[in-house]
Amino acid sequence: MRIGELAARTGVSVRSLRYYEEQGLLTSSRSASGQRHYTDAEVERVRFIQRLYAAGLSSRTISELLPCVDTPSEGNYDAALERMAQERNRLSEHIDELVRTRAALDGLMATARAHRESDALAQGVRCGSGDGVSVPRVPES
Repeated sequence: MRIGELAARTGVSVRSLRYYEEQGLLTSSRSASGQRHYTDAEVERVRFIQRLYAAGLSSRTISELLPCVDTPSEGNYDAALERMAQERNRLSEHIDELVRTRAALDGLMATARAHRESDALAQGVRCGSGDGVSVPRVPES
């Protein structure tokens, strides 16, 4: 298949596929006129690369892990396991930071809600079931 078909089947842009080749993540054969040709196996490989990108891995890291996929060996496994452990730790730290950020946002949202409610009470009593209509308070004489 040609690069346009691979792009269509994987949902990845032609530009990205060319980049994958430049980075050594993907290979193709060339026709006499220089057009790239791919096998059906490249469809799953591109999807696999996309999953690794989605997990936050860089093209450099992916290129370090692919030998374990392409030519499994004890040496490849050891290097890949070490690299994956590093990436897992990096992702765990990122998740921890996201959880802290979410907690901070929850606190800000609670503060904003409390402030909104105290303003609503200061301006009058709300009527109905959250329809946004309020009755102004009558000043005491």
